[in-house]
Amino acid sequence: MTGIEELLASRIRDVADYPEPGVMFKDITPLLADPAAFGALTDALADVAVRTGATKIVGLEARGFILGAPVAVRAGLGFIPVRKAGKLPGATLAQAYDLEYGSAEIEVHAEDLRTGDRVLVVDDVLATGGTAEASLRLIRRAGAETAGVAVLMELGFLGGRGRLEPALAGAPLEALLTI
Repeated sequence: MTGIEELLASRIRDVADYPEPGVMFKDITPLLADPAAFGALTDALADVAVRTGATKIVGLEARGFILGAPVAVRAGLGFIPVRKAGKLPGATLAQAYDLEYGSAEIEVHAEDLRTGDRVLVVDDVLATGGTAEASLRLIRRAGAETAGVAVLMELGFLGGRGRLEPALAGAPLEALLTI
């Protein structure tokens, strides 16, 4: 592990049997509470934004807001929230997607993404990839390009990377930690 990987990993707490028995939840709140670790995370994700030529950051509800907004500020870019359906006022674009049990829908303000935008999607965790995949479809439907996806951690055993690769269409997926 590199120094930043060690720092970030040391600030992520395992919570057994949350939100249900058999699940090992990765709690990032200790990382967020540590200004050095949170600053290092923000810097690392802002570097990804710069390297990929992003012009805007999309943060996925809800922890993607916490990570994406300071990344956008640090990189000098605009921030666009992608929210659960029904949470944004005004005209929106929506994208439905399947979950393990059921389906969900996300939305973005229609005017926030335009042709020529290069969008980096930022989130805390890549698990099965459903929400990230839906966000990439939404970005393209708005006429923007995908600069990539950047996450704090990837839960490799859940196969999200494989699910996302077709939707990424060659854009990078960068995970600072892989579990």
